[in-house]
Amino acid sequence: MLAAEAIRAQDIDVLALFFETPFFTAHRALASARAMNLPFKVVDITKRHLEVVKHPKHGYGGNMNPCIDCHALMFRIAGGMLDSEDAAFVFSGEVMGQRPMSQNKRALALVAEESGLQGLLLRPLSAKCLPPTIPETKGWVIREQLLGFQGRSRKPQMRMAADLRLCDYPAPAGGCLLTEKGFSRRLRDLLAANSEVIVNHLEALKLGRHFRINDHVKIVVGRNKGENEKLKKLAIKEDILLNTVSVPGPAVLVSGDLLNDAIDPAVQITLSYSDAHEGEVQDVRVVGACTDRIVSATVPDKKDFKVFMI
Repeated sequence: MLAAEAIRAQDIDVLALFFETPFFTAHRALASARAMNLPFKVVDITKRHLEVVKHPKHGYGGNMNPCIDCHALMFRIAGGMLDSEDAAFVFSGEVMGQRPMSQNKRALALVAEESGLQGLLLRPLSAKCLPPTIPETKGWVIREQLLGFQGRSRKPQMRMAADLRLCDYPAPAGGCLLTEKGFSRRLRDLLAANSEVIVNHLEALKLGRHFRINDHVKIVVGRNKGENEKLKKLAIKEDILLNTVSVPGPAVLVSGDLLNDAIDPAVQITLSYSDAHEGEVQDVRVVGACTDRIVSATVPDKKDFKVFMI
């Protein structure tokens, strides 16, 4: 938001780009753009980004976040859009030193080089701390009017936001699920078990409790009504959905290559997280492309399945 205002202050038209994947979505950025009356475009990069997540040239951060490779990919895609958008250069809101892995001086230079933008990548908030870029040397942008922010403190940015009367902005941390330990653990398990990852199963990583029964079978258990409805919508034709018949219980999504091997443990897990009492016999409905049946089983203790939880 601040970088966009710094560039617009020089009477330059700006188009905000948001690169969306299941790991980071555009709703907060869209709200910010609307508040600023800033033209905004969402670009889905899921397929290309997933390859970066699987095989990052420069490795991961603290979890499954390949920040350097991710930034280079996004700038590379933005650079490929310059002609179609009738644009002259690309800029971002990065601040030198703000992120220890991806925004140190070496990393910023590496991202610029690997983006292929050839000097057309500008960081307005830290421009005075970095070598001049083509937009500055050619006079498209007045370097003296750019900023020299650096370091991890957000206080200078917050003061600038107050001066610009930008009050409704996102928290400085968070936003990318790949930086979260629990989500990264689930994603690592999914990638290890599947050579081809389905977007619906990526979305399911955000929901419920996850169990790995064996190398081929994954079970996701909804934790509340909202998650139950979302899991039902995410099921593809190869998946199986389970739910209790006579007592309140979760929606359970089963995916994998050998679904028949999963029915018994999935039924037991469904019952263990339902409102049924341990030791009772209850019915579970099992629905899939080639099945729609009722299975009866004794309600087990949910602790029996803790060993399978991801």
